[in-house]
Amino acid sequence: MTTPAIRTDALVKTYGSIRALDGLDLEVRTGEIFGFLGPNGAGKTTTIRLLVDLIRPDSGAVSVLGLDPRSDGVASRRRVGYLAGDFVVDGRQTAGELLTYIGHVRGGVDPPRIDALIERLDLDPSRKIKALSRGNRQKIGVIQAFMGDPELLILDEPTSGLDPLLQREFEAMAKQVAAEGRTVFMSSHIMGEVQRLADRVGMIHEGRLTSVVGVDELRKAASRKVEVVFSDVVSADEFVGIAGVRDVAIDGRTLTCRLDGVADDLTKVISQHRVVMLTAEEPDIEELFFERYASSEGRDAP
Repeated sequence: MTTPAIRTDALVKTYGSIRALDGLDLEVRTGEIFGFLGPNGAGKTTTIRLLVDLIRPDSGAVSVLGLDPRSDGVASRRRVGYLAGDFVVDGRQTAGELLTYIGHVRGGVDPPRIDALIERLDLDPSRKIKALSRGNRQKIGVIQAFMGDPELLILDEPTSGLDPLLQREFEAMAKQVAAEGRTVFMSSHIMGEVQRLADRVGMIHEGRLTSVVGVDELRKAASRKVEVVFSDVVSADEFVGIAGVRDVAIDGRTLTCRLDGVADDLTKVISQHRVVMLTAEEPDIEELFFERYASSEGRDAP
């Protein structure tokens, strides 16, 4: 049986009277991209800091690549790339000088590897860090996390401050890591990013994992808005009562409805008519997240 890339058991962390993690049980598989979602204050950053031994738990167990981040800290850190959500660096150096230094600290990173990432993310290595924009400083953070080709990437809001083109470049880099059998664990508030990247999504609220589900599974279970334009007028009665179909409305030759789950029964009825145009909105992870979050809380989604 393959050792999980990350595992936590009954993890508890308090800050005074605040219980940041309340018995967190989490398992991340080797070779997957795992999205870690939750509202502000849910415990995402606390979890990440525990994984890299920046803070210590009050109780419970943590395993990273089969190692204890505390007792096996040096061995663990050699195999992990980490990007903090509040990535801060000394502004007196140039970007290139800092990345070279970090490479030495990591035990040696080939300069061509650093140069390739600098070019890929369009970073000027000759500029002083204090003169860089927030987005360019974030590029440094992404590069230093990736440059050692770690077995596991632990990333806290990795694309914060990056423009849309560079967000897509980051996504390509993360997918390449997973394709090579390595693992990405990332928190993000950008739902579309997680939707495009993640194999599975874990949702945390008040220090507890409320749900872990595959993105494909979420999509299959999701409600989609469907709109069909027919060449002739159709009757709403044909579409009422179809499995998974609700909120049926007809406006002339246009059918709109909501579809929950599999589309097979609906498409069989649609195919009995000549279709001019059909659109089905891709379900949004943000909407799905709030539906799951509301369900776990026993209240209506916002």
